[in-house]
Amino acid sequence: MAQLQALSSCSSLKLLASQPRRECIVILRALMLNLLWQLGGKVSEFRGNVNVSGSTTKTHTLSCNRQSIQAVLTSDKETETKPLRGKLNKVVLAYSGGLDTSVIVPWLRENYGCEVVCFTADVGQGIKELEGLEAKAKASGACQLVVKDLQEEFVRDYVFPCLRAGAVYERKYLLGTSMARPVIAKAMVDVAREVGADAVSHGCTGKGNDQVRFELTFFALNPELSVVAPWREWDIQGREDAIEYAKKHNVPVPVTKKSIYSRDRNLWHLSHEGDILEDPANEPKKDMYMMSVDPEDAPNQPEYIKIGIVSGLPVSLNGEDLSPASLLSKLNDIGGKHGIGRIDMVENRLVGMKSRGVYETPGGTILSAAVRELESLTLDRESMQFKDMAALKYAELVYAGRWFDPLRESLDKFMEEITATTTGSVTLKLYKGSVSVTGRTSPYSLYREDISSFESGNIYDQADAAGFIKLYGLPMKVRAMLEKGI
Repeated sequence: MAQLQALSSCSSLKLLASQPRRECIVILRALMLNLLWQLGGKVSEFRGNVNVSGSTTKTHTLSCNRQSIQAVLTSDKETETKPLRGKLNKVVLAYSGGLDTSVIVPWLRENYGCEVVCFTADVGQGIKELEGLEAKAKASGACQLVVKDLQEEFVRDYVFPCLRAGAVYERKYLLGTSMARPVIAKAMVDVAREVGADAVSHGCTGKGNDQVRFELTFFALNPELSVVAPWREWDIQGREDAIEYAKKHNVPVPVTKKSIYSRDRNLWHLSHEGDILEDPANEPKKDMYMMSVDPEDAPNQPEYIKIGIVSGLPVSLNGEDLSPASLLSKLNDIGGKHGIGRIDMVENRLVGMKSRGVYETPGGTILSAAVRELESLTLDRESMQFKDMAALKYAELVYAGRWFDPLRESLDKFMEEITATTTGSVTLKLYKGSVSVTGRTSPYSLYREDISSFESGNIYDQADAAGFIKLYGLPMKVRAMLEKGI
């Protein structure tokens, strides 16, 4: 009875009358628990106070006065958590340490209640981009960082097949990012199996091509994995919002609002998007480029190099046999010094919109010129024309993320067969942004000087051309006769 009198004497009941229904329930819960505890003789040594554990994770100390009950209301609001979007155990995140992936780590933990394993693929983006990644990943909330060196695999199994195929998207783009995504996604599937993850995640925006490239690879290699794409789910609308989110969560990022470029670098190329490049009328700033010097500032003397090729694949530089990654790396240095391989283009993205990008591909531009030129010796007209047509489809498939598509794999077998005799060497002249072919040779060359010479020969009789022309031009002659009534 004394407890009831104590309860009725509290000013809390006056507070109760002034609160909304939800707050009333919280207050009543606290008061009743306090009362029941006291009736049971379990009064705290502080007399009149009681520890109450509710549905939240915190323990609240209550006393029968306005301040204590108001604290219950405040604490109850603070411990409310936003409902999870889903429950995942462990997620492997494609992690670069850049803006997008840095903010994804805490976001995944908050929204999916999962552990985050960050995965970084070394595809030749440069040692500086790998420095400090583990500390940054863990500071963002990741439980682990896995780094794998994929440079040789990337160049050997992805870059060189595209090079052999002559795959170029929309006349200019040498598919640098398009080729890198499947090798990274494949490695993520492997890591997910190794660490027991049930999901994978990436930092690709909902407007770009990369989301498709990653996810088609996931589908092809492990359809049981869940895929989380934060840019298609969260409230962040742009890169500046992401910067603010990162600052709020104390996540270090390598960009500022004053200079925002979206870059993707690997051993094949470096791409630049965003900032002033979003207006196609703007000329790129000179200091934006990182792999190549301005052609105007390149050496005033040309440099000659010789590329050795076997069955459509580069194998040597100036007579020195090199691994695929080593060869490409050396050519990047040489080509970059001469301002080779800068491309500024507006392309049609897979998702339907146009975008503007600037690409630096110094070594790739040199190798593309060499392989294409050697084919002029080793392929006949019909083979070359059909290969060029197939190359367009090959490039389209790679650009669209269909690396593990049966059609791309079948086309690759055709490319391997058709270039079996594309073996030899090509000499190139590099000078202020240009690549000029100065010589080519092959043991399988279809070029015969004794036939092509303007001098008379025994194999080609010029008189035979008259009959050929009459037969070749017969359809045109017949149509003209019809029109003239002959």
